[in-house]
Amino acid sequence: MDERRQYQDLSLFRMPAGFRGRSAVFVQIWWVVQATFFRMSPQALYGWRNLLLRAFGAKIGKRVRIRSTTRVTYPWKLTIGDYVWVGDDCVFYNLGEIVLGSHVAIAHDVYFCTGLHDYQRIDFPIGQKPILIEDEVWIPNDVFIGPGVTVGKGSIVGARSTVLNDLPGGMICYGNPAKAIKPREMHGQIAKAD
Repeated sequence: MDERRQYQDLSLFRMPAGFRGRSAVFVQIWWVVQATFFRMSPQALYGWRNLLLRAFGAKIGKRVRIRSTTRVTYPWKLTIGDYVWVGDDCVFYNLGEIVLGSHVAIAHDVYFCTGLHDYQRIDFPIGQKPILIEDEVWIPNDVFIGPGVTVGKGSIVGARSTVLNDLPGGMICYGNPAKAIKPREMHGQIAKAD
């Protein structure tokens, strides 16, 4: 095999200082806590999981419901508003900040990815771009949200969509890559808030 590397040489890769936002030991402690106390907790113990996330630096609003099978890479880079639901097997690969507004509904198997690599450099450096999900967004099953994306207030992202660019507010969006298809129209009476 030719030992000369043309496109990427992973032996040159170096993790940037401070990239994780905490020490490697702290990261490992979180991953152990997540694999045990978080993941093995009964479904109804939403408050317990919120407490664990807050203990590791996450900003979590009131009445947030996160399932035990959710994975968060770095809780200290996660902000969640009030009345948010996060379904089973969701992944917050938050090498950068992920912010969820209030009244956001996230179904199962949604993957938020803030990480990326510079593929034009031989040392393949790692980077990140934040993700912002504004208030009242619904993200159904099997959606991928890529680095640097903002999903506007009140939008719906269709199941199994791939979101690589910003999506406007108040729209139904879907596809690979996802794009705005039609306005989200509301009918009937508005329920009184708590």
